Amino acid sequence: MAAPAIPPIRLGLIGTGLAVEKLHWPALRGLADRFAVTAFTDSSAEQRRRFAAYSGTDPARAVDSRAALLARNDVDAVLIAVPIPHLYEVACEALAAGKDVLCEKPAGVDAEQATAFLALAARYPERTFLVGENYFYRDDLRYARTLLDDGAIGRPHLMAWRHTDWVVPREGGFTGTPWRHRPEYRGGVHLDFGVHHIAQIRLLCGDIARVHGAVQAANSTIDAPSDLALNLVFTGGAIGNYTASFPEIPVPPEPNEMRLYGTEGVLVLAGSEAERRVTRSGRDASTRTTVFRGIDNGYRAELVDFADAVQFGVPPVGSVAQSVANAMVVQRALDSAERAAVLTLDPVPGAGPVPLWRPRGSAGLFDGLPGQRISSSASFAA
Repeated sequence: MAAPAIPPIRLGLIGTGLAVEKLHWPALRGLADRFAVTAFTDSSAEQRRRFAAYSGTDPARAVDSRAALLARNDVDAVLIAVPIPHLYEVACEALAAGKDVLCEKPAGVDAEQATAFLALAARYPERTFLVGENYFYRDDLRYARTLLDDGAIGRPHLMAWRHTDWVVPREGGFTGTPWRHRPEYRGGVHLDFGVHHIAQIRLLCGDIARVHGAVQAANSTIDAPSDLALNLVFTGGAIGNYTASFPEIPVPPEPNEMRLYGTEGVLVLAGSEAERRVTRSGRDASTRTTVFRGIDNGYRAELVDFADAVQFGVPPVGSVAQSVANAMVVQRALDSAERAAVLTLDPVPGAGPVPLWRPRGSAGLFDGLPGQRISSSASFAA
């Protein structure tokens, strides 16, 4: 006899703004067997109406306040997608109400609050509590991680990554959000967006032992550093450089590639959300490129991991500790810039190396996930 079907998690949404509309809802609507949205709230009545309209969710499921949502018996878990300065307080309220929590990143507005996030998770060990980091779940990054784990480029010894993106307020986009212009969180865009890059670096290169950072302010539309240049020493012995710039003037197209140099080859990660590419080259100048199209940047897999943790007790990859470890790299980089000094990073309790996520019960990397993956070979030999 087949095992009875497990009912979907009854999910409440706290915040229905851009992050839900553009990132989480497209993944949620394809996971009706895992989640059922039973209630939603937003501080803006217009945002509540908008969510009901584009999602097709019954408008009667809207509630006027998060307190009312958290008091409901038909909400098992919540997705918290509110402005960064309010994430911690809402997570506290949700856990105190007995809900499992998937909270938007980052884990804290500064180092002190990052530590408070760790303490909060420890206070509720019976609850599933994730601070989301979709880069841990991206198909192209997980594939690159398997290549590294299998020794495809030998011993990695150098990471080089420069990322530049024109950032000015744009109506209807994330850069148009007023609270991002004058951020009440240390680091501004480097904590809000750059923390994803730190997650990618940690997933592929391991934990970071020392940082030496410098910053510049060259964007009058954001009250925070626009540029960060960061030298890294990894616990495994490799070194690296990460440079991120978010100027207010247009910049020529740049590849924004991450390159990992090993003793037996090089791994290049490139492309946009529409088409990601992972290219491995070897000693003989041969290359093998795998192109990823139609992937969702990891949001579906992140939600699946959360559901598996809630329903089956599977330890999630995107734990609070892992997200704190990401945030603390940014905070120590800013400390380093202020002090003009090389600084060490203390290990984050409960973090350690980022685990590689795979679909539960599967030996494959991509089982049940959307998208196309196409590989081809070439050579750059003269």
